[in-house]
Amino acid sequence: MLVQDAMSTVVLTVGPAHTLRQAALLMSVRGVGAAVVLDPDAGGPGILTERDILNSLGAGQDPDRERVHDHTTTEVVFAAPGWTLQEAATAMASGGFRHLIVLDGREAVGVVSVRDIIRCWAPAPERSLAR
Repeated sequence: MLVQDAMSTVVLTVGPAHTLRQAALLMSVRGVGAAVVLDPDAGGPGILTERDILNSLGAGQDPDRERVHDHTTTEVVFAAPGWTLQEAATAMASGGFRHLIVLDGREAVGVVSVRDIIRCWAPAPERSLAR
């Protein structure tokens, strides 16, 4: 199975000037654990994850004052749609992260998460019919 079969095509993008609260609200509404950060001054897309927001809150920072730019991971490992799920899982395990931005050329076309991979690898639970 390939990354393109497992990835979410819901790509939430935020800008570097958004506050962490704004980003968290958008992530919550969309039901995603990461947002792609598009910063015209950066070399390419970055990523903001729920863990980045959690770390900021845990450090006592104000989510209404903290900007996405200051919490964005810019050294990003990208996946291609044609990668196998094994390649994606290996990249995540070796890098210690749970999300990969999927690029087709220079365009972000999806995000694949550990949860996406597990859903593909784990058998679907049987549903019992209550009578």
